[in-house]
Amino acid sequence: MARVTVEDCVDKVENRFELVLLASHRARMIASGTPITVERDNDKNPVVALREIADETLTPEDLKEDFIQSLQKHVEVDEPEAEAVPALSSAPEAAQSDAMGDIQFDRMTEEDLLRGLEGLVPPAATEDDGE
Repeated sequence: MARVTVEDCVDKVENRFELVLLASHRARMIASGTPITVERDNDKNPVVALREIADETLTPEDLKEDFIQSLQKHVEVDEPEAEAVPALSSAPEAAQSDAMGDIQFDRMTEEDLLRGLEGLVPPAATEDDGE
């Protein structure tokens, strides 16, 4: 196989800067002992990394995700939060009405809302508004 150039990989990773970042990250992975997915053919690690990208033996998305993870120093784990208030649906209805006390909610129909909005008057224009 002939030497790999950037043009062979640009159709896989359109941004050349991103291609350099991904290929250099993969070359470092190869140097640290990660097995390669193409034949070496007496090539150095950066060329092998570019050949892997050009031959699509590795997806750029996987390389990008691995690169991001390698740069993270602190990985935040999503843990479920403890419920501060117990679920209301699990309590009997009598207990729910006692817990809520005498709270009542106003209910408004859509028509009442529209009538109320029509009754609103826009603010009067002042001299400071440029008119």
